[in-house]
Amino acid sequence: MDFTSIDILKLLPQKPPFIMVGNLAYFDKIKTVTTFKILPNNIFVENELFSASGVIENIAQTCAVRMGYINQYIYNKNVKLGFIGSVRNLEIYRLPKANETLTTTIEIIEEVFQMTLVKAKVMINEETICDAEMKIALSNIDSKTE
Repeated sequence: MDFTSIDILKLLPQKPPFIMVGNLAYFDKIKTVTTFKILPNNIFVENELFSASGVIENIAQTCAVRMGYINQYIYNKNVKLGFIGSVRNLEIYRLPKANETLTTTIEIIEEVFQMTLVKAKVMINEETICDAEMKIALSNIDSKTE
């Protein structure tokens, strides 16, 4: 499947201007990859740098894209709301600049009931700019995706 043809907004509960992922680049049972070009007018850009909060939100939204894809394309259900349960071992090696493109990879470490623990890596070209672990809690609440 050509994942890049999927409208990312249909996979996310978030709405503009709070979208921090651009395209789904890869999906399988364990790994999901998104890309995101940081525009200078992004709400997390200040002094031409994308904030640490923006990087964390990018990781969380990559998790949301994964769950949105599973709900929409595998289970044929609505997208559910999720919440960051925790962030551990967060290392931000540098903040990305406006007009750079993030490639964010999450790998599932464990899924139990409505909780998912992922290992995340954010890269720009071949440079790792962030490593983290994130726990996401999935609710039973449908997001409004119209």
